[in-house]
Amino acid sequence: MNKQYDAIIVGAGIIGAATAFELAKQGYKTLNVDKLPSAGYGSTSGSCAIIRLHYSTPDGVAMAREGYYYWLNWTEYLEAADELGEAQYINTGCLVMKTAHNKYLKNVMASLDDLGVEYEELDIAGIKKKVPFLDTRKYFPVKLPDDPDFGKPTGEALGGAIFVPESGYITDPQLSTHNLQRAAEAKGGQFMFDAEVVEIRQENGRVAGVTLKDGTRIDARIVVNVAGPHSYIINRMAGVEDGMNIKTRALRQEVCHVPAPDGIDYQKVGTIISDGDIGCYSRPETGNHILVGSEDPECDEREYVDPDNYDTSFTKQWTAQAMREAQRIEGLPVPNQKQGVVDLYDVSDDWIPIYDKSDLPGFYMAIGSSGNQYKNAPVAGVMMAELIDKVEAGHDHDNNPLQFYMKYTTRSFNVGFYSRLREINPDSSFSVIG
Repeated sequence: MNKQYDAIIVGAGIIGAATAFELAKQGYKTLNVDKLPSAGYGSTSGSCAIIRLHYSTPDGVAMAREGYYYWLNWTEYLEAADELGEAQYINTGCLVMKTAHNKYLKNVMASLDDLGVEYEELDIAGIKKKVPFLDTRKYFPVKLPDDPDFGKPTGEALGGAIFVPESGYITDPQLSTHNLQRAAEAKGGQFMFDAEVVEIRQENGRVAGVTLKDGTRIDARIVVNVAGPHSYIINRMAGVEDGMNIKTRALRQEVCHVPAPDGIDYQKVGTIISDGDIGCYSRPETGNHILVGSEDPECDEREYVDPDNYDTSFTKQWTAQAMREAQRIEGLPVPNQKQGVVDLYDVSDDWIPIYDKSDLPGFYMAIGSSGNQYKNAPVAGVMMAELIDKVEAGHDHDNNPLQFYMKYTTRSFNVGFYSRLREINPDSSFSVIG
């Protein structure tokens, strides 16, 4: 006899767990199925878990602003205790450099203004006052270390910056996912680990459930693809990829952990920095280290991979990121011993996620979210639950996109922005910035 649920969620990362929590709160009998050993074990565990409000599009800023409040009110949101404790939010603020490449943040500032988000506009003196040990010269365009002009300033000064106080990071992204698992379980949700989906079953023109690698069949009239870097594989199982204008792929990424300069307590005085001038972002990291990630400059090769077979060792990309950051942070060491994370993004064609239904009735997707959606996970879960509820009740989302009301920002959001049928968004940064 097959097991029966209302909704099967394929994936137990941060967005999959949030979606389960929200559906369970609405009375759905949910099951998260994940091929890995525990919640948040995949790309979520490798996330830099940065909470920031600057995105390339007004809709991206609105989502981030809404999500920010869930993290501020994490205990209240969860409504359940976790024996492992709760993930902690550390507020550092975020310094975002102005460059010609990001249009000197004019669009970002307009979106922040529209939402009433406070920020400071900084000139060079203001940047140095905020972070005294920064080299404020211009280095753009971003180069590879083997370029003979690497490290040579291309201008006397940056175009300025903005500082957004309401920004920070989560100390343990895997723990935050476990928090959501426990919250979902408290509402009746269930989780199954070390369980690989090999078939999306269909009956009478709609989804009917999944089959696992060990032959187990699990029935449900709703299946939600939140499989991260494996999302395109699940979509192909369901036969829905051809009906999508925007698709997803698995992209290999490296993140550096480098020691802070001598004499600087970076965990105390450091902040998040988004620096398009050198093509890097950074934040404080445990052990007085600095975490350095890539903002995907044009000179870097993008390595799309098989999510089940890719190189997990550090490469010259690690060195490139560390050396770029050393251009900005005076005295930053670039150690021979490489530390950090090698993991995968699940990216869409325009680096904006897909939160949508599909051509197969009952099959939904929250995908293309890696790199810039961790912070939005709670609100994405709320939005997906409402979308599923409305579509299952007969709403024609493709022709009349759901208008999702965001309770903290007190405004409605056109969920069609995240449609699988959209055209590539030209306002996207086409990078981790979103």
